[in-house]
Amino acid sequence: MRSAEGIASFIDSTRYNIYKVEIHAGKWEALLPDGSRSKINRDDFSFEAEGKTIHPDFAYITIHGAPGENGELQGYFDLIKMPYSTCGVLVEAMTYDKFVLNNYMRAYGVSVADSLLIKIGRDKEVSDEDIVSRIGLPCFVKPSRGGSSFGTTKVKTIEALRPAIELALKEGEDVMVEAFMGGTELTCGCYKTKKKSVVFPITEVVSKNEFFDYAAKYNNESDEITPARISESLAERVSKLTLMIYDILGCYGIIRIDYIITAGDKINLLEINTTPGMTATSFIPQQVRAAGLDIRDVMTDIIEDRTP
Repeated sequence: MRSAEGIASFIDSTRYNIYKVEIHAGKWEALLPDGSRSKINRDDFSFEAEGKTIHPDFAYITIHGAPGENGELQGYFDLIKMPYSTCGVLVEAMTYDKFVLNNYMRAYGVSVADSLLIKIGRDKEVSDEDIVSRIGLPCFVKPSRGGSSFGTTKVKTIEALRPAIELALKEGEDVMVEAFMGGTELTCGCYKTKKKSVVFPITEVVSKNEFFDYAAKYNNESDEITPARISESLAERVSKLTLMIYDILGCYGIIRIDYIITAGDKINLLEINTTPGMTATSFIPQQVRAAGLDIRDVMTDIIEDRTP
């Protein structure tokens, strides 16, 4: 909801009529200017407002997690032929599943941490000793599909491994155990239209906690430095890799890619955010400001590029 507030304030209201839509299980509603709500007709995403039927021209998706970040909502909009702001169904589904994404990108020569997958109901089939032998300690245990670091644990001892797996299984059906990579965490946003490619200045993330967990992300328990304190040559390499990944996947709209820079300035992919946070203090608005761009122009680029 905070991201929705941010996006609504960023979009040029002199050019577009803007409505926020809340989606709950079994209840889709448009929020009207007078504070009332109007039921969404799911046949065409229309709704009644001020005595007339509103047929939106474009959907800016800002649901973090399912169904906005895993391809489900994108599939619905594809069926009704509604243009939207994010990648398509396949890319959303792939980027939502960290294990699938890592193994797909590895095939393109992108460096990612070693990892293994544990499926629900089969978590007892692999021993703690086998996991540690393969992945090492410390390691991260996290739901393969999810976000905001829910259910994620940095595991330092073999005794802590099984409780971490059980915690992650409460958040999803598959658990990824991932090797620890020590280094500098960076995040880089970009977007493309038919006419141009834009890479934003890179942000360095310094968590005050063990890792960039929920509290670090949302409770100001981290330092976010834009532009990052890295060499010009490394910044150029990160920017080029970001655009390359964007093209490999066939992304659309604003994405944000997180990296860990390890010894020797090696760039390692952490994850790809296809619906990044868009509050006034989120990474992307920070990077847009650092680039000297107007966020309204960025929003207009994305909307106009997909609408007739």
